[in-house]
Amino acid sequence: MPNDYFQFQQFRIEQGSCAMKVSTDACLLGAAASLAGATRLLDIGTGTGLLALMAAQRHPTVEIEAVEIDEAAAAQAAHNAAASPWADRIQVRATTLADYAASTPASFSHIICNPPFFRHSLPSADAARNTARHVSTESLSFGELAGFAYQFLLPAGALTVLLPTPEMLHFEAVAQQAGLHLAERLVVRHRPGGRPTRHISRFLREESGGHSGLSLKEMELTIHADEGPAYSAAFRALLSGFYLAL
Repeated sequence: MPNDYFQFQQFRIEQGSCAMKVSTDACLLGAAASLAGATRLLDIGTGTGLLALMAAQRHPTVEIEAVEIDEAAAAQAAHNAAASPWADRIQVRATTLADYAASTPASFSHIICNPPFFRHSLPSADAARNTARHVSTESLSFGELAGFAYQFLLPAGALTVLLPTPEMLHFEAVAQQAGLHLAERLVVRHRPGGRPTRHISRFLREESGGHSGLSLKEMELTIHADEGPAYSAAFRALLSGFYLAL
């Protein structure tokens, strides 16, 4: 059973009230997402608040908003943010993305999201975990996420998303239809020679500065060095500022 907390170097994540606990996936997204030129960042489906806190640690001036549909998780994320060194830069809102959009927030330079993605698997008996993990018209669809990003990103803004390989291929098509351009893709494997398990992809607005003419930048990251439990050098370097021990 996962612990009720996860201790990082500069902050602590309490997670007892959250359906989705701290995961390697989320840590990779929080560490790998480009924050170049970040001014205002939105974390969609913040859960424990992990991605918002990692962004605050990585970028000393970015203002961060985080939205979460589950009220208990939103309250825990707000607690985690308030207990962190960056409490004055993080605002957590318990709301759906649709209701948040209706409030007409100011535009963002960056949006980050680890969306629900189990489109074809059986729903969990745990309602909160089901909402966090499964694409549903009641939670967050790929079309809603892509459409929101296109509407509320600044002209040079970026959306960074983590998904398994099949779901990312689907999301890329949805994002293109919404007017977003795939600029970068980080392919994640558990071990050398293994199949890709996750993609971390960065999307830009096509209309901003001719981004549609850019070629795709594709990179790879292997989590483990070999068949043993040891992390790869690249993984250790990426998470060195967050994990207590690697």
